[in-house]
Amino acid sequence: MSINASDVKKLREITDAPMMDCKRALEEAGGDMEKAVTILREQGKAQAQKKAGRATSEGIARFAVSADGKKAAGIVVACETDFVSNNEDFKKEVFAMVEGFVAAGAASDTVVVDGTSVADRITNLVNLIRENIQLKKAEFYTTDGQFAVYNHHNGKLAALVELAGNASNAAEVGKQIGIQAVAMSPEFLKKEEVPQDVIDREIQINIERAIQEGKNPQMAENIAKGRVNKEYYQQNVLLEQAYYAEPKKSVATYVAEAAKEGSGNIEVLRFVRFSVGDEKAE
Repeated sequence: MSINASDVKKLREITDAPMMDCKRALEEAGGDMEKAVTILREQGKAQAQKKAGRATSEGIARFAVSADGKKAAGIVVACETDFVSNNEDFKKEVFAMVEGFVAAGAASDTVVVDGTSVADRITNLVNLIRENIQLKKAEFYTTDGQFAVYNHHNGKLAALVELAGNASNAAEVGKQIGIQAVAMSPEFLKKEEVPQDVIDREIQINIERAIQEGKNPQMAENIAKGRVNKEYYQQNVLLEQAYYAEPKKSVATYVAEAAKEGSGNIEVLRFVRFSVGDEKAE
């Protein structure tokens, strides 16, 4: 049967599929628009399955927060090439998904955003872009305090910071902590969170290091503990790190000084860092 151009255009607007795919789907469906949509979605799922084995080393990591700062969501969507991760349409889709998580109060591929589930939105992207695209991470958070987010300009790194306190500048402090987390990659928020087995391992490594430097065992142990306190904590514990904007002060000192400037108090409760290619559960 003859398929008119207006129906092809309408189907493309609905599905974002290429024009020729839309035309073929309408021909297969005998001109039935709903059947054609179903055909394209099934084709998209098949395309996604075929491409699922391809490496996805590029993508976007992003956090979004509600207007009142009480809800937040994070997402990592992976793709094959930086050409796609830098594509404005791809970015727009990923941003819509994470903002949809915040609005829905949940984060998964079953969440419906603007009438379409995230799973189907991913499938539609595969069908449109012709790359392996996967939802690697989706998380939703709530707080009695306040969330702040920092999304790095390259799109591959993002951080969420949870704060408590009443300082007027808390949101800006939270953003600065997010920048710190993205830039310096801390593993823990404070020293008390470092597991004892990690501390013991680092002490043993540094004891052996000191002995190799010619120190006796007793002195080596004291040196090792000092090095763990000075080196390991300052490298891996966020509040102990040198503040990126003023390296002569620690992050903890920066937070305390900023709270005074904001005529209140600020406590950093936690941070979450998302990175493309590192989608371990937090």
